[in-house]
Amino acid sequence: MPPAPSPPAAERVYTHVKEAVLDRRYEGGTLLTEGELAQAVGVSRTPVREALLKLETEGLLKLYPKKGALVLAVSAQEIADVVETRLLVEEFAVRRCVPAPAPLLERLAGLLEEQRRHAREGDLRAVAVTDRCFHAEIVRQAGNQILCKLYDQLRDRQLRMGVAVMEAHPDRIAKNIAEHAEILEALRAGDAEAAARCVHGHVSRVKVLVRGEDR
Repeated sequence: MPPAPSPPAAERVYTHVKEAVLDRRYEGGTLLTEGELAQAVGVSRTPVREALLKLETEGLLKLYPKKGALVLAVSAQEIADVVETRLLVEEFAVRRCVPAPAPLLERLAGLLEEQRRHAREGDLRAVAVTDRCFHAEIVRQAGNQILCKLYDQLRDRQLRMGVAVMEAHPDRIAKNIAEHAEILEALRAGDAEAAARCVHGHVSRVKVLVRGEDR
């Protein structure tokens, strides 16, 4: 079989920059130049421009003509907006999941074990991705496609905030896993209100942690 064609140049730049921003290798306030990115990915400047425009529409960068692209920091307003939206969606969804079907409980238990493994390995991005998948499974189970699409739009912001929290508060990794286990136990017990309370406490904590208010 012939080798699979490599992705288009603009897509390679887009993936490189986006992953670095979400992983916080490119911190908020970093100025990226077209020349540096072209060299890093091994492409010309034209696809770099195309990729940066796309990332600007996603709210990760701000373009400055002839200067480059500024990586936008996560603002207090963005944190508040994301947490508020997550609470509205996730508390509704977790109540809708009760009584929880066995396949959902099995998927959540599997994701919990996966998160524990990534935590032992110290892979913060993988922990954040698995964390988000745990919550997304619950949202999907609620069966509302409009809410699912709305929730998916928060994905990148959630990942970026998740990595930021774990870097600043390493002790939160074990606490997050313990809180996920509590949500799972409430679902297993068929207690919709307990599950909603667990979700509320777990998601609300993100806001104070990202702002650095929790000590």
